[in-house]
Amino acid sequence: MFVFLFDLMKHILLVITILLSFSCKSEKKETDIAVNAATEELLFAKGFTIEKQDSGVTIITLKSPWPDAEKAFRYALVPKAKIDQIRLNKSDYDAIVAVPIKTVILTSTTHIPALETLGVEHTLVGFPDTKYISSEKTRALIDAGKVKELGVNGQLNTEMTIELQPDLVVGFSMNSQNNSYETIQRANIPVVYNGDWIEETPLGKAEWIKFFAPFFGKEKEADTFFSEIATAYEEAKTLAKTATQQPSVISGAIYKDIWYLPGGKSWAAQFIVDANADYVFKDTQETGSLSLSWESVLEKGQHADFWISPSQFTAYSSMQENSQHYQQFDAFKQRKVYTFAATVGASGGVLYYELAPNRPDLVLTDLIHIFHPELLPNYKPYFFKPLE
Repeated sequence: MFVFLFDLMKHILLVITILLSFSCKSEKKETDIAVNAATEELLFAKGFTIEKQDSGVTIITLKSPWPDAEKAFRYALVPKAKIDQIRLNKSDYDAIVAVPIKTVILTSTTHIPALETLGVEHTLVGFPDTKYISSEKTRALIDAGKVKELGVNGQLNTEMTIELQPDLVVGFSMNSQNNSYETIQRANIPVVYNGDWIEETPLGKAEWIKFFAPFFGKEKEADTFFSEIATAYEEAKTLAKTATQQPSVISGAIYKDIWYLPGGKSWAAQFIVDANADYVFKDTQETGSLSLSWESVLEKGQHADFWISPSQFTAYSSMQENSQHYQQFDAFKQRKVYTFAATVGASGGVLYYELAPNRPDLVLTDLIHIFHPELLPNYKPYFFKPLE
């Protein structure tokens, strides 16, 4: 009897050992994402990184979604086919997204061209202030009722957003006060921030199409597109260097007695430099905008050869009505002021705000034509037009 009980205990222990071993292996299969990972090389963009894991999981790290952000944001993109097998520690990520996504809500017009370039504009189901969208493709979707109006002045209607149940919301924010996004996340809708707007170079902004691509499984398309844009930009830049003269340039306009213009380290200033022109305020260190008195701008820029991007103005008469100070500048007197504000979409949205970050090659070519017309005598500008 004792021998029988001993053999029985041995048998039970063996069964338990086998079950525990199987359980451990099964658990490991579910929780292990990959030891090996490869970080994608980005050529110009500084604001994010992409890491591809052997498991198929893609980790996107957003370094700074707004200026002086106190933390980075990490997003895990998990293939839908593996969503039940791969378990991640939710506390390690700011969002976990099952990809490829089928529906998305965007919050900035600069995101629209990325979707269209990747051929996934049909996934857009909502947007705040659709009137600012200029693209013909997306406007057709709006007119067909396939893109819902989700607010005004960029304020996202959280109730309507949650009702739509999108796979993803791509957010835009100036700071960490984002109560609407927190509400959406509590409804189990993933929110990711896009920080393309704080990049300091034109090609850095354009490379953010690679940020969007993994959510749709369109990495190859993004690589091909950006390679073409970067090549076109560098070719235009090389052409500009052949110019024999380097004209001086000012930018911006007065708003409530303050002249706002690009900082010397901003992407807008970089366009002027790459077009082989002398930006009067190139030595300033700001990566965003400068806020100056009109007197200080007059002191340095009164005799500038050209004036570009004078805020919303499209005519000399409206500039003069707004401020008599403009008449003191040579570029105003000689009718060498150029604006992108006159190039608008069907609903009045300024096309430059939407498309320029994604097509810096077009912006640069426009400026080369303005500053060095002899280099591109037959070119028709895409964004910039002379004031009326």
